Amino acid sequence: MPAPIIMRLTIERFRGVASFTWQPAKGSNVILGGGDAGKTTILDAIGLLLNPTNAVSLSDADYFGRTVADGFKIEAVMSLPPELMAGQTHRPSWPWEWKNGNAVPPALGDEGPAGDPVYILRVSGTSDLELLWEIVQPNGETDFLSVGLRRAIGVIRLGGDDRNDRDLRLVQGSALDRLLSDRSLRSRLGSKLAKSEVKDELDPDAKKALAELDTAFKIKALPDKLDLAVTGAQGVTITALIGLTADKAGVQLPLANWGSGTRRLAALAIAEQTQDALPITIVDEVERGLEPYRQRGLMQELQDGAAQTFLTTHSASVVSAATNSSLWYLDHKGNIGPLDRKKIADHQKKEPETFLARLSIIAEGATEVGFVNALLEKVLEGPPEQYGIRVSDGGGHETALGLLEALSEGGLMFGGFADDESGKHPQRWRRVKDKLGPLLFRWDSGCLEVNLIRAVPADRLEDLIQGTDDGPGSRLRTLADRLGLAVKEFATIKASAGDSLVPLIIEAALGQVPTGKDSEKKTYSSHAQTWFKTPAGGRELADKLFSLGLWPTFKPTLMPFLNAVRGAVGLPPREDIMP
Repeated sequence: MPAPIIMRLTIERFRGVASFTWQPAKGSNVILGGGDAGKTTILDAIGLLLNPTNAVSLSDADYFGRTVADGFKIEAVMSLPPELMAGQTHRPSWPWEWKNGNAVPPALGDEGPAGDPVYILRVSGTSDLELLWEIVQPNGETDFLSVGLRRAIGVIRLGGDDRNDRDLRLVQGSALDRLLSDRSLRSRLGSKLAKSEVKDELDPDAKKALAELDTAFKIKALPDKLDLAVTGAQGVTITALIGLTADKAGVQLPLANWGSGTRRLAALAIAEQTQDALPITIVDEVERGLEPYRQRGLMQELQDGAAQTFLTTHSASVVSAATNSSLWYLDHKGNIGPLDRKKIADHQKKEPETFLARLSIIAEGATEVGFVNALLEKVLEGPPEQYGIRVSDGGGHETALGLLEALSEGGLMFGGFADDESGKHPQRWRRVKDKLGPLLFRWDSGCLEVNLIRAVPADRLEDLIQGTDDGPGSRLRTLADRLGLAVKEFATIKASAGDSLVPLIIEAALGQVPTGKDSEKKTYSSHAQTWFKTPAGGRELADKLFSLGLWPTFKPTLMPFLNAVRGAVGLPPREDIMP
């Protein structure tokens, strides 16, 4: 049987979500976002809509703003197998047609349907703190959404803060219940347990108390001849007391008492064995209780499956492993957007924490990573990480732009720090700038090294060269080689270069290959690593921004970006970062 698929999910006034509409992907959906953005609420909404029982209690906290009088609504447009609908509904439920991202009434009189058949399922919270499950018909009428149909659709729910043992027990609608599918077990057990002599196990005082209660019942004309038997609690069947056990060191222990990771994997394994359905799977904080290698294994298993899945995570291992999943970002305003899989693929593997940070900053290269981190430490008066800020290497101009575009489209809170490479892609950069405002910093022309080196006074150029572990020797050698000099003394290099000294330093710092030296390209390109083309080199440039007295020149350009970062994490602006 084909897997049930949620084509569109709509939430109105449920918990902290005022209004939300989303068209998830058919396979694995990973929802990312900051704390309290509403990720868990989305999963809870799906779980409530497809809940396999009616035994659900509501409170005013389930209503937006605790305004119970306004009610709430959770609605899904779903693709459901015809066999499932035919076997689980008492009255005909007519399908809608999925066309251009919407469910529309089926066209009449045409040769064929305009789109794929879909059904609209809804659960509403009423002003009386009750739940109403419905199927919405194309003519506007509604029919009751039965427990049987919800169980047939199926949902495996692994929450982030519970014991996750529901699917390890014979609870009605659980994965174990669907797998064993023994409909008469409850009545057989009830008959046997009703015959058990629980009363015989009571001590004498308890037996006396029970007899006195029986006498009191007779006096009040209530049912008498009282006895004790295992009957199950209200809303809990007898079979709900039965759960899986497994051997541990020769002792059969309830599987519900094992580690949280094992319980989660066990529940999913049970669901896999149910051959007649592909239940929708919901996993909140998929990494909970699992080591990184098990996180990656679980993600691979979920992505390889045919069922639609909805996941949240705070784990870099999970993000990097979610290569075949659709990644979505939910911002603090409740807006959700896709992250283009092709544009983020490399970064997803190399820098997965980018997609988990409170504020991600994409720096064009390794130099910019070190430079931005050093400046942020000054303006924040501490490490950026403590504010949830992550600065990552965008991998060059083209890839950084593509990544910034993908994050912009997905709604991720982020910033950027990039060069201006001869005016490449002006329209694309303008669109990103319109989205980010001052959170995107770009040099008016050129790159970081060029702008800072050109600003160094002539009498401080020798100080610029200082700073490597072995002194200035290796950098002087790159300049001497480019001039064809045997000696690597600064005075000799300065005299030989003349007015071309600054361009020569820039050429070496960028690893540019001199004209006619293509045969030695590898050697000349490596000069950039000797200068600033590393995170440490970027930090060195930030230090020299202050030690060489360049900060006043660049303050008007850099402070708006630095203050935008402060504002993004809730800090007030500063006039300066100098002591």
